[in-house]
Amino acid sequence: MAGRFFRTEPRRRARAYVRGLLAPLAGKNGWTLAEVAGDATPDGMQRLLNSATWDADGVRDDLRDYVVEHLGEAGGVLIVDETGFLKKGTKSAGVQRQHSGTAGRVEKCQLGDFCAYATSRGRTLIDRELYLPKSWTGDRERCRAAAVPDEVEFATKATLAADMFGRALDAGVPAGVSWQVCKPWVGQDRPQ
Repeated sequence: MAGRFFRTEPRRRARAYVRGLLAPLAGKNGWTLAEVAGDATPDGMQRLLNSATWDADGVRDDLRDYVVEHLGEAGGVLIVDETGFLKKGTKSAGVQRQHSGTAGRVEKCQLGDFCAYATSRGRTLIDRELYLPKSWTGDRERCRAAAVPDEVEFATKATLAADMFGRALDAGVPAGVSWQVCKPWVGQDRPQ
């Protein structure tokens, strides 16, 4: 994945970030991840996530290929699960009051759909999509302020799941004919 980072500093920071995520820490946030990396402040980690130039979709694809090489088998299962991230502010992309399964109620949060791949050899996440409500995609200035590209349009959670399944199958992820979507869909996004 090193080639997906165009400079040495973000490449090293990304390695430290992943090592921090895998470390046995009680809580994982910018400060704790920075401390594990040997940094005095979380500024470098924040820079990696907010402004460094790197190919996030390329990293996703490299990870998926690695997973298929090491865990792939014909009976694999693709699983999509929604997760909510509680937020206090209003500027993070997609944040609004909406139902969060994580919280078990309506809260101010971001929602993400994640695609996991599971086989008898192991399991891991291989894809992700951030859900952007219509209130966001209908407000281009707000999207630009949160670094959401102009070409991003509203997509239901079911559409995001289908996109992730499509990417996995197009990339040759060996999976059986069955797949699973976890957690009930809520509101307008319930599949027909």
